[in-house]
Amino acid sequence: MAGVVEAALEADGVVLPNPTAPQGSYVPFVQTGNLVYIAGQVPMGPNGVEFIGRCGADMTIENAQAAAKLCAINILAQVKAATGDLDKIVRIVKVNGYVNSTADFVDHPKVVNGASDFLVKALGDKGRHARAAVGVANLPFGVAVEVEAIVEVAS
Repeated sequence: MAGVVEAALEADGVVLPNPTAPQGSYVPFVQTGNLVYIAGQVPMGPNGVEFIGRCGADMTIENAQAAAKLCAINILAQVKAATGDLDKIVRIVKVNGYVNSTADFVDHPKVVNGASDFLVKALGDKGRHARAAVGVANLPFGVAVEVEAIVEVAS
């Protein structure tokens, strides 16, 4: 049975996917105390990797925002895998967003807003977080965005 947060997500048309297995030598999350560190999530949808491209070249800001939102959905799927229940989220503490972009692209914060806005909509004030938005030369699979998070959870 879905908790309050998951039921609200489903009412908004968001169904959490089964978390994807790591594509390298790492674990998808680590919990220490009341903090869960979620490894970088790429825009992996039901049909595989989505939103391949580079901002400032062949990826629009709007599509990159959608990619960042999908990354945030995958973050919540990992939190559920770690804790069993999204209602245990106390707060999203920190989000780091990496944007695959050209050297002259400067709208990284707008892109990562796709993840931040979704987390606030999904969790209210618990979704408000500190954040970094960084441009990079490339990302795994050529995706537009990768997002990682630190999440405080109830014991």
